[in-house]
Amino acid sequence: MDIGLIINNLVHPPVLFFFLGMIASFCKSDLKIPDPLPKLFSLYLLLAIGFHGGVELRKTGINQEVIFSLSAGILMAIIVPIYTFFILKIKLDTYNAAAIAATYGSISAVTFITAVTFLQTLGLEPGGYMVAALALMESPAIVIGIILARLFAPNNKEGNGFSWSTVMKEAFLNGSVLLISGSLLIGLASGEEGWDTLKPFTKDIFKGMLSFFLLDMGLLAAKRIGDLKSAGFFLPPFAILVPVLNACIAIFIAKLIHLQPENALMFSVLCSSASYIAVPAAMRLSLPEANPSLFVPMALAITFPFNIIVGIPLYYYLILRTDQWIPLFWK
Repeated sequence: MDIGLIINNLVHPPVLFFFLGMIASFCKSDLKIPDPLPKLFSLYLLLAIGFHGGVELRKTGINQEVIFSLSAGILMAIIVPIYTFFILKIKLDTYNAAAIAATYGSISAVTFITAVTFLQTLGLEPGGYMVAALALMESPAIVIGIILARLFAPNNKEGNGFSWSTVMKEAFLNGSVLLISGSLLIGLASGEEGWDTLKPFTKDIFKGMLSFFLLDMGLLAAKRIGDLKSAGFFLPPFAILVPVLNACIAIFIAKLIHLQPENALMFSVLCSSASYIAVPAAMRLSLPEANPSLFVPMALAITFPFNIIVGIPLYYYLILRTDQWIPLFWK
């Protein structure tokens, strides 16, 4: 793999701010982002991503590539939590296995944004419809995770608190899902004219807001990484190996449906990332028996740094060389 791709990704300012946050926390600095602001940064990023994706989707239109990509994304968001649940059940109880499976079946918008900036430094731009894939892949994992927990919960009996209306409400009316989906539709409706109107807000300050958000993520990741000590040796390797496996499956699918390399990278990044915003919020409400000190640090302190340092350049390297390892399915 080209080491230059990793170095280029590492010296990107938002990524460096992530590590600044980790260093500050390890050094016990008093650096802190005031509590209401991280939530504002999250909302801003979701709005800007969704809106931009809607505008780009309007340019692209709905074609076979878009339909195949969105269908493949939804399929992966359903399959990943199911197969990871049964792996996790070997070592964990049902509730924690379901929560972690949902975390790895869902996506990370910030990893997605980092991949976009990685491509932009190479002079490439992914299709806008990949934002639609991001929005569509967030909810299915939440639903699957909750269903698995209810089906395999010990002493599962009617009336134990399971409610389809609660599950569906949490999956589709979750704030982050609603905001990015709504922003996508607004961008789709307003098109280029709407983009020009909001451009100073949704584009010009985007990387600055992303840098602040990643600074806070670095502070949080460093604080949570110690929580994994109680889980033993099983979970840290899982947090690296499963995303790589999911990325390889995604690259294979991308090849089958003939995605361009830049869109194949975004698809593989979506499939290999893990949620640390929407899913933890949903699990806290729907599966209070699950322990957030397991699935949050796994996604935030291991999978996220791995993907932005090694994963994104690695997946791109594999995509560019798929002719060599799956030549049978190219063309």
